[in-house]
Amino acid sequence: MEHPIYRVMSFKIVGAHTLRIVFDDDTVQTINFRPVLRGALYGALEDEFFFSKVTIDPEAHTLVWPNGADFDPTTLHDWPQCEESMKALVGRSLEKVKA
Repeated sequence: MEHPIYRVMSFKIVGAHTLRIVFDDDTVQTINFRPVLRGALYGALEDEFFFSKVTIDPEAHTLVWPNGADFDPTTLHDWPQCEESMKALVGRSLEKVKA
């Protein structure tokens, strides 16, 4: 089964922890990342100043932050379908840390 490969072409910060992202197939997603900013890697992005340091990785064509945090471009592209599973994944990671 083939999986489409998407590339982030541009983004704009449009609110607190919220980006408007344009993909190579002209799809546009506006994503509030706040609900998934937990844990060792993504927790640092809760700081709005640090969150604003987002750039586009020139090789992977996805969003990246200076601490190495990133999101798969397909996940970003399909965010409405992926958001709940991302929240659950972050929740499970936090439970493991507490255990």
